[in-house]
Amino acid sequence: MPELPEVETVCRGLAPHLEGRTLVQVLQRRANLRVPFPDGFCERLTGRRVESVRRRAKYILVHLDDGTVLIAHLGMSGRMIITPERPDAWDAHDHVVLETDVGTVVTFNDARRFGLMDLAMAETLAEHPLLRALGPEPLGNEFSGPVLAARLAGRMTSVKAALLDQSVVAGLGNIYVSEALFLARLSPTRIAATVTGAKAERLATAIRAVLERAIAAGGSSLRDYRQASGELGYFQHQFSVYDREGAPCPGCTCDVAKTGGVRRIVQAGRSTFYCPQRQR
Repeated sequence: MPELPEVETVCRGLAPHLEGRTLVQVLQRRANLRVPFPDGFCERLTGRRVESVRRRAKYILVHLDDGTVLIAHLGMSGRMIITPERPDAWDAHDHVVLETDVGTVVTFNDARRFGLMDLAMAETLAEHPLLRALGPEPLGNEFSGPVLAARLAGRMTSVKAALLDQSVVAGLGNIYVSEALFLARLSPTRIAATVTGAKAERLATAIRAVLERAIAAGGSSLRDYRQASGELGYFQHQFSVYDREGAPCPGCTCDVAKTGGVRRIVQAGRSTFYCPQRQR
């Protein structure tokens, strides 16, 4: 499932093609995705000018000139495809089409239909059911070691599980939590509440660094994800531990023949990759 870097990359790809443009035609090619579309979906979008394209956690937020906000989630396989004009034929998985006043077409294609789209008003956006419980943005100015420590305080679950909780930190997923914990030299099995002081500062810094590197690489393409331009992301070539079971990890001097290299364990049904020598 696309995580924060992938969604941020998609937003940055969409912005030059949508911001300042008017949506002259909106097509809804099925009744629902993961959930039904809101009533009047096409009518509320048609004729509106796009003011900005932003991201909150793993959600794409398209702000319109009348205060309406289009909320989109890519799900597992969702893609935003940009073309300079309407194609000759639609793909079976092209579910929503946005056509602008200069002819550019943005198509939401989602083979598995785990994505969603909804509409909200800007003044009440923070209270939308999808957004109201989200934690701080890890790339925001307000995110820091003390803030992270406060979010983890009293949590007796593993730090890996805590970081996957979107109410603790918004937008993090399995890949980037594994990578950030490695960079911070913290074991994924460590009790979350014990991540305080210097440990919390290291982890907050590592989270920000890993996300920024991933965005610069266009995200990670493991299965379905592509950037809005159609290009693959390339951060998977920079993984330190994720999906590298048995391999030596960068910066370690351990003997792989003796230690087994990067280990894989399962936490809450998700694969976790880590170095047992480096991460404590």
